[in-house]
Amino acid sequence: MGLIRAMTSNRAWTSPDSPDPRLRGRVYPYPFARVWEAALETARGWRGWTVVESDPGRGEFAVEARTVLWRFVDDVLVRISLDGDGMTRVDLTSQSRVGKADLGVNARRIARFLHALDRRLQRAEADRKR
Repeated sequence: MGLIRAMTSNRAWTSPDSPDPRLRGRVYPYPFARVWEAALETARGWRGWTVVESDPGRGEFAVEARTVLWRFVDDVLVRISLDGDGMTRVDLTSQSRVGKADLGVNARRIARFLHALDRRLQRAEADRKR
């Protein structure tokens, strides 16, 4: 993420063609239900995160994420869908409610969530193969 964007934006989102590799979302070769449950478990287990709405039919859940230092509440939307190849795709948007610049907090939040989801799904797959 560029310095100018960090100083002028309070929102980050994933996109398959994002110039920031952390913000390209994820595509998994697992069924929707497995990824949905893993994503919800990841969000519910994360300190400062509260799942406030969940709709598996739409493939979305909303989270209120409290920042550690100042306890600001930010909004996170997690979207899970099937792509054109039948793979399960995960995308996120994270937006600060306060301020005009987030200093990269939203992009880092997305990157950390996706990394944690990767680990959870990899562990579950390893356990399944045993």
